[in-house]
Amino acid sequence: MVSKDRGLLYIIWIVTGVLLYGFVPKTKIRHGLVVMFFKQFITWFLGLWVVEKGLIKYPVRFMRKSNKSSFTFEYFIYPAFCAIFNLNYPEKRNKVIKLFYNLFHVGLITGGEVLAEKYTNLIKYVKWKWYYSFVSLGITNYVSRRFYKWFYKDEFDNNETGG
Repeated sequence: MVSKDRGLLYIIWIVTGVLLYGFVPKTKIRHGLVVMFFKQFITWFLGLWVVEKGLIKYPVRFMRKSNKSSFTFEYFIYPAFCAIFNLNYPEKRNKVIKLFYNLFHVGLITGGEVLAEKYTNLIKYVKWKWYYSFVSLGITNYVSRRFYKWFYKDEFDNNETGG
């Protein structure tokens, strides 16, 4: 029998996959993968650190025997949303639009986490607050954006010169 929370994990995977399909242009799949792999590299360390320090628990998760972090969040949802964030970034818009874009993405993930913490057993804050997630997600989104622009520097330079 599949628990309600485990069923929710399956639904989250499906919804995230659909969002990737809808928001990652076919011509930018490699870009999306680069961003996802980079984000997974970051979340591997940070996610394990937070769990090992006892700040967060993931009572219901896939791969319970491999480690205590959430494979779903750390290795799929957050990296997927980061790819969507980067590939749809309003590069040519003004700073206010960029700020709201950043806040929207970080707020969306943080809001989902807060709802999951309150209404499910997917995550439990032990010594953690929602604003820690908000700030850490904002910082890692910024770092991933810098990495993405660096990795594809030639393409960004060509776009800025009209080439």
